[in-house]
Amino acid sequence: MTLYGVGLGPGESDLVTVRGKEVLETADVVYSPGRLSRSVATEHVPADRIGDVDFPMTRDEDELRRAWKAAAGEIAPTARDGTAAFVTLGDPNVYSTFGHLRRTLDAFHPDVTVKTVPGVSAVTAFTTALGVEITAGSSIALHEAAGGASPTGPDRMVLFKVTDAPATHEGLAAAGYDVVYGRRLFMEHGETVVTDDPTEIDERDYYTLAYAKRPGNRETPATATFEGIDQSGAPTGTPKTDGGVGSQTAGSTRDDDFQPPNDVMAWELAEGIAHGDAVPEVPPR
Repeated sequence: MTLYGVGLGPGESDLVTVRGKEVLETADVVYSPGRLSRSVATEHVPADRIGDVDFPMTRDEDELRRAWKAAAGEIAPTARDGTAAFVTLGDPNVYSTFGHLRRTLDAFHPDVTVKTVPGVSAVTAFTTALGVEITAGSSIALHEAAGGASPTGPDRMVLFKVTDAPATHEGLAAAGYDVVYGRRLFMEHGETVVTDDPTEIDERDYYTLAYAKRPGNRETPATATFEGIDQSGAPTGTPKTDGGVGSQTAGSTRDDDFQPPNDVMAWELAEGIAHGDAVPEVPPR
């Protein structure tokens, strides 16, 4: 029937999505490619329904292909006759082993239906852990930074697999970036560390990321004007704005005089403008 690739989230068992939990609870077998993903899965699935899939620690592509072919051969019968799940930390399609399994099944077991259940990824979860806000209209790039690599270019970057933080920091600082690091964010195993000092995380750890931003590139969202409101709630010289969602009727001073748009497209347009999107040129309908 179906194989589901299920994203478990960053590592804390209660960050598995509702849909992911439902799939895990109903799957005949839940396959895990590693110790950490297994530890999360066992919070939702009895150990006797978890199947371990082992992969060699090697860069030899021929050996890896043989291992993925063997894994697909083991998983395919279960998925063909019932329901199977393959779990990964984060999201199944972001820096994940699931893509290898999906391609191998497509090649050698095309009769198996493959579906994906998204998971909470460190790509977004890092903002909460590091206290970072990515405002509307911002751009951000995603890079790997293993082995001390220091990719540069965009004004904002999220770097994954920062295994040599001091070396990566040296290159980023020289390029003019401010950097904050997060290690084992929202993970139940190991110590969570958030720091701007790379020497605090100089030991190698695959589950380390960095947020790098060039200073001086600061957006000013509409609600930043609230910083100029005094304790009584009255503005101190900054005009009030509704973010472009609507306008008051003539002579009106009440916020609740605004009449909401009467169709879905109008609502979407209004919400986009309220969140800082540029006003598009909309042809008449």
